[in-house]
Amino acid sequence: MDPTTMLRTAACLFVLAALGGLLMAGIRFFGGRNPPPWVALLHGLLAGAGLTLLVYAAATAAIPRLAIVALVLFLLAAVGGLVLNLRYEWNRLLLPAPLVVGHALVAVLGFVLLLAAAWG
Repeated sequence: MDPTTMLRTAACLFVLAALGGLLMAGIRFFGGRNPPPWVALLHGLLAGAGLTLLVYAAATAAIPRLAIVALVLFLLAAVGGLVLNLRYEWNRLLLPAPLVVGHALVAVLGFVLLLAAAWG
C-alpha cells in the first residue's frame, strides 16, 4: 500500500472515531453523565486502528512532515484518552470537562494536519 493511501485510510478511521467522540461529548456535556462504555470502547478501537496505521506508515514509508506532527498529536490525544478511560471511567467518576476538551482539541489539530498531509 502506498503512503498516501495509508494516510487517507487512517484519516477515514479517525473520522469514524471522531463521530463517537462527538457522541460521547454530547452525552457528557448535555446529559451530565459519562457515555456508555461500549461507545468509549468503539471510539478507542477506531482511533487505535487509525493510530496504528499511521505509525506503520511512518515506520515503513516516507510520509510528509505534517503527518509526523499529526502522529505525535494523536499519540498525545491517545494518552489523554487512556487517562479519561482508566482514571475516570473505570472508577465511575464524571469525566472532567477540561480534560475532555483538551483531548478533543489535540485530536482535532492532529486530524487537520493529517488531512493536509494526505490531501494537501
